[in-house]
Amino acid sequence: MEKDTYKTLAAPGEETLFKEKNSKFFGYAYPVNSEDEVKAVLEELRKQHNQARHWCYAWQLGTEHIQYRANDDGEPNNSAGMPIYGQIQSFDVTNVLVVVVRYFGGVKLGVGGLISAYRTSAQMALEASEIIEKTIDVHFTLQFGYQNMNKVMRVIKEKNLDIVSQKMEMDCEIVVATRKNNAPTVLEALQNLYEIEVKTS
Repeated sequence: MEKDTYKTLAAPGEETLFKEKNSKFFGYAYPVNSEDEVKAVLEELRKQHNQARHWCYAWQLGTEHIQYRANDDGEPNNSAGMPIYGQIQSFDVTNVLVVVVRYFGGVKLGVGGLISAYRTSAQMALEASEIIEKTIDVHFTLQFGYQNMNKVMRVIKEKNLDIVSQKMEMDCEIVVATRKNNAPTVLEALQNLYEIEVKTS
């Protein structure tokens, strides 16, 4: 069976601080679900650390179709964003943003020193976060007449499905979720119900 779980952060981690030759590196890790969330977090951190020199970061989104970005924010090429992204990969987490804010301390670290400092800071930020495992879910939208409510509810209970949302009017619509590996058997059970329309989303 293919893997249908992934690891992510339960909540934003604690701020961490790494010092190297008078430079200060503040590390942050956040759970994120979209690029808009990434932008909002970065804006907040730029306000919070408006005296800093660099706000370097990496993020990864998705479980099956992975998107990621690594940004050096003015540091030498691949000396900041990629070492941060490397830590996201080594912790095997996704839907996560790691930001390292640098205050320059007057002493140049060189590219090797920067890579090491950003890597360490990202590692500390992820270690200061609670990492949890979640299932990759498949959603089904069920549309049916009110008279079929009991049938639908019985399958939801039997198959232990999560109800994501429901609209109960003359016609009912319920969105349910199940982990990916259970989806084929759940779909079959739902399709066996008479007078119920099932869409996979």
